[in-house]
Amino acid sequence: MASRLLVVDDDLDTSVHLKTLLSKEGYEVDVAFDGDEALVKLKSYDPDVIILDLMMPKMNGFDVLKEVREKHKDKWRPVIIISAKTELESLKTCYELEADHYLSKPFTIEDLLRAVKVMISLIPARLQ
Repeated sequence: MASRLLVVDDDLDTSVHLKTLLSKEGYEVDVAFDGDEALVKLKSYDPDVIILDLMMPKMNGFDVLKEVREKHKDKWRPVIIISAKTELESLKTCYELEADHYLSKPFTIEDLLRAVKVMISLIPARLQ
């Protein structure tokens, strides 16, 4: 069974590009274009890994990450942050909110694939 990924990014081109590339690698991929939509899809789609942008309308990635960690404790879902925000404070805040990995935009698809594979490989260990 393919691992399920949720890509959360308000940029249509980025979202579609990532969905296409990740789907070609055998992942089942859904997309949300803002934080509110991401939280709705989290319940209905039940992703194994969340790929989350920080700068979005309605609800930013920090708030989404916080809600995922506080209100969705039924299952550990690795969260990979993808962001153009490269200042140390943003990185620090993400890890304080329990992000699992942080990729600065622009990043290579190889870097993202490596991060996704590592996160998926850790899921069984987190279930023990």
